[in-house]
Amino acid sequence: MKQNELGEGRIASVVTRMAFPLIIAQLVNGLYNIVDRIYLGHIEGAGPEILTGVGLTYPIILLITAFSALIGNGGGPIAATRLGQGRREDSERILGSSVASLLLLSAVLMFFFYSAKRPLLYLFGASDATYRYGSEYMNIYLIGTPFVLLTLGLNPFISAQGKTTMSMMTVVIGAALNIIFDPIFIFVFGMGASGAAIATVISQAASALFVVTFLSGRKSIIRLRPRNIRLDRKIILPIVSLGVSPFVMNVTDAAITFAFTSRLQMLAGDMAVGTMTIFSSVLNFSLMPVNGMNQAVTPLVSYNFGAGKDERVIGIYRFAAISETAYTVMLSLVCNLFAPQVIGLFTSSEELIAYASPYMKYYIAGISIFGLQCASQNTFMGLAQARISLFFACLRKLILLIPLVYILSATSLGIKGVFLAESVADSVSAITCFAAFMLLHKKILRAGPR
Repeated sequence: MKQNELGEGRIASVVTRMAFPLIIAQLVNGLYNIVDRIYLGHIEGAGPEILTGVGLTYPIILLITAFSALIGNGGGPIAATRLGQGRREDSERILGSSVASLLLLSAVLMFFFYSAKRPLLYLFGASDATYRYGSEYMNIYLIGTPFVLLTLGLNPFISAQGKTTMSMMTVVIGAALNIIFDPIFIFVFGMGASGAAIATVISQAASALFVVTFLSGRKSIIRLRPRNIRLDRKIILPIVSLGVSPFVMNVTDAAITFAFTSRLQMLAGDMAVGTMTIFSSVLNFSLMPVNGMNQAVTPLVSYNFGAGKDERVIGIYRFAAISETAYTVMLSLVCNLFAPQVIGLFTSSEELIAYASPYMKYYIAGISIFGLQCASQNTFMGLAQARISLFFACLRKLILLIPLVYILSATSLGIKGVFLAESVADSVSAITCFAAFMLLHKKILRAGPR
């Protein structure tokens, strides 16, 4: 898609053309961890323990990817706004400072998580039986930290140009390699959790190489130039200010995982923790199409906001809200009606399937209207309303979900209360965020971009 097409044409057509490759990219990207868990969960004998142990590394993975969101989801929309204003060189300086930040963060994160790995895994709910598998996985996965941050942190700069097919290819390449290498290292070489991690690191390295090569080439509107790869305080501070909302969302996801797994370990042990691993995998993967839509919506909103096309901004939001809500309603129905089949994708243990299936309806019910929050919160992001977006990220996860995990499970609901907390938090925050957008969007559009 050409730059001038971002502000022209039928909204449904433009959003769909931008969103489709991003949705595919998100689904394929989700296969990184999903494929690992599917293969590991079907290892004969120790499969459930390996699945649970590797699942316990997910908060650490979320914390790492949070920093890519801090830079990429902050820098991408600002770069898109500058393009809409005709300020291409400013966009390139934003890209260069983002690369420097991501490289510095990679070194810091690797050192920290290697040092704190053992206490963190036990804090997240590991037992002596599952710790060894989580540790094996992280020992290798952390080597790929620079690749993860560069891939996820720079991909928004490709989307900001409207080149969503190239953005899709960034993750398709890595995920395709992961799907190929996973069974080879896990089963052929018999390396289990370590094999899954090796396959993931190789795949992430390929994705990082692709995105850096593209942004450095002539086909990129926003070019990565060596002279711009430096930390610039005046550039980084606005990026961090806008990116703090998706950063907090990822960090709080890690906190939520800790709340879930630690509480379930206390109430029922490894079987309940394994159930949560499967549920979170299902939900995170199933919401990938919504994430892809949002990755298209945010730069489109930013570009048209920067160009002063307020009616198009509203039209883009309306299309996203309807589409995403329709999808989340369908998702809720499928997971409720076919719970055993969905859970069975991740494990061949009949005991685990029978244990987990009754709890699915409690966990997934609130997702039906979650599309409203996704569309509203990401449009706030596109309008450079970092504080508002951050508030709603915190409302759902910190203010509602984490306390509800402990409050509801302390009642007669017990374990059911842990899973029900997700649905209650999703419903309340979605309604509140949608109402806030309806009240505030006209005022924000009248004020215009800063």
